[in-house]
Amino acid sequence: MKGINVFILAAGSGERLRPITNYIPKSLLPVLGKPILEKVLEKVFGVPLNRVGINMHHKWEMIRDWVDGSPYAGKVRLFHEARALDTGGALKNAEQLLRKSVFLVHNSDIFSDISLEILIERHLSSGDLATLAVHNHQKFNNMLIDDRGRLKSIRPTDLPDHETSSLSAFTGIAVYSPEFLEFLPEGISSVVHAWQRALSAGYTIGTVDFAGCEWNDIGTPGAYSDAIFGALERDGETLYIHPSADCGKAEIEGYAVLERDCEIQGEAYLNNCIILPGSGIAEGEYLENIIVGPGFRVPAGASGIINGISPPDHILSCFSEKAETVLIGGGGSDRRYYRVRDKGKTTVLMECPKTDPDYQRHIIYTQFFRKYSLPVPEMLSLNHENTCPPCFNKDPDGMALYSLFEDLGDITLYSWLKCRKSPETIEKLYRRVIDTLVLLHTSATKNVSDCPPLQSRIFDYRHLRWETNYFIEMFVSGLKGTDINDRGRLDKEFHSLAVKVDAFGKTIVHRDFQSRNIMVTRGDIPRIIDYQGARMGPPGYDIASILWDPYFRLDEETRQRLLDYYIKGMKKLDQNFNETEFRETLLPCRLQRHMQALGAYGFLSKAKGKLFFLKYIPLTLRYLNEETATARDEYPVLYLLIKGL
Repeated sequence: MKGINVFILAAGSGERLRPITNYIPKSLLPVLGKPILEKVLEKVFGVPLNRVGINMHHKWEMIRDWVDGSPYAGKVRLFHEARALDTGGALKNAEQLLRKSVFLVHNSDIFSDISLEILIERHLSSGDLATLAVHNHQKFNNMLIDDRGRLKSIRPTDLPDHETSSLSAFTGIAVYSPEFLEFLPEGISSVVHAWQRALSAGYTIGTVDFAGCEWNDIGTPGAYSDAIFGALERDGETLYIHPSADCGKAEIEGYAVLERDCEIQGEAYLNNCIILPGSGIAEGEYLENIIVGPGFRVPAGASGIINGISPPDHILSCFSEKAETVLIGGGGSDRRYYRVRDKGKTTVLMECPKTDPDYQRHIIYTQFFRKYSLPVPEMLSLNHENTCPPCFNKDPDGMALYSLFEDLGDITLYSWLKCRKSPETIEKLYRRVIDTLVLLHTSATKNVSDCPPLQSRIFDYRHLRWETNYFIEMFVSGLKGTDINDRGRLDKEFHSLAVKVDAFGKTIVHRDFQSRNIMVTRGDIPRIIDYQGARMGPPGYDIASILWDPYFRLDEETRQRLLDYYIKGMKKLDQNFNETEFRETLLPCRLQRHMQALGAYGFLSKAKGKLFFLKYIPLTLRYLNEETATARDEYPVLYLLIKGL
């Protein structure tokens, strides 16, 4: 593909976004720490290009200053418009830049994953004067497309019902041949009128249908919040906090975004809020579905998080008619979790596929763990008359199972750590987490005979070998596409590792005891979730999961203090605990745990399409590289494999 020119339209005043755009131009609105304009520039610089232009009008000095301080300084040409020239006039004003080659035009307020490469290639091969990226968006559908994918007319009137399916919406992204500039007059004009003039002159305008692609027009506060919350969801997050922002002691529920230099003074409540750069929130404020800026509050709308997915009516009948449900959570399982708001209280409804092998275990384990004071969520009845049991199958089609639990909020330890904390505060909470783990490995373990399904569920050689095979199949071969030269010797090393780990003393182990499975409730009290995979296994596996967590890297000194704290707690509650033997289990358990995690990330990203798990791979590989280097004499083939990855 030859290099093309690019023009980004960034002069709009953002009338529908006021008062936000009284404070910041629309193109500089932040999306998880980056201005929308930067997101667009990152995208267009991914295609072969010659030159890039950006037009400016509203608050143009802010755009100029941002560009001058960005990585794109000197790489783009800025076109200041003393009066806004609209979409057509802007291109005509930049004719000297655009007339020497095919050029791409991209609105600066469009947030999408549309493939620019496909659009450009289609235009270059079509012979059309212009090629427009379109999609089906009912609110904006006003372009009639023929059966060859070419534009017939805009805003057609008296269209027969059978032709309405041919209507599409323009995405704000298009590719033009330089001859198109001849249809643009000097001064203020719309590009749409130029399309019509070109059609009347006998030229053809093609389209590419990008239906199904992610697309947001950041034109209103609701659309902006949709884009932000959607970006969080795709990234597997509920919270974004800029490193310079201060969370204070805020209670956060749903989605929340705190941009650069935000400050929350003391305790406040945030639910589905976006806090714009430089904004402050006073102590005690209660904010829900709000965009906060310096001196203003704008309703965000809840459409970004009320996504139309809800439990079936026969399940909702267990609640009052005014009950509201919101789908929450974003982990790796196929389960669904709904927050139910009913009569001033919230609960969490768990929906599992009928084939979920862990459903019944989840129920049994919950009852057992709560009996021995482990901080897992309480199971609840499903209606106010207490006639629906806490676990049941009311689905007439037999496709799902449901349970109702206490609502622990939305802040995991993983999210909690995003807020700026002192090292002392972080270590204090981790000690509380370790206290729970000690309780699991001692008191609950001593009474495991009260829970036969758990007592008989052993994390043994067979399961350990399954994990290492999973690592090879899903990560090494499946995701990385790496060939293994000496699989026979590698399997012997995996056999040796599994035999060693299987020989370690066993307690109840959570098996996924990491920061995303620990909720932090009011008062910084940790609570444990996702424990249905618990087995009888080596306690070092859980310690490896939390102290060498792929989601958050502790500094070495803190990690060693926490490890000592765990050992002290174990000695206090288990007179048979042997510190020397336990420490010898840590490296093999760490090897085993991190290979399992990488296998899971490979499976979830490639097979399940949950690409946000890819971001946790580098730290996990770093751990594994350190561990195999330490154990290279015992596992030389594994060492070379990991070093190569």
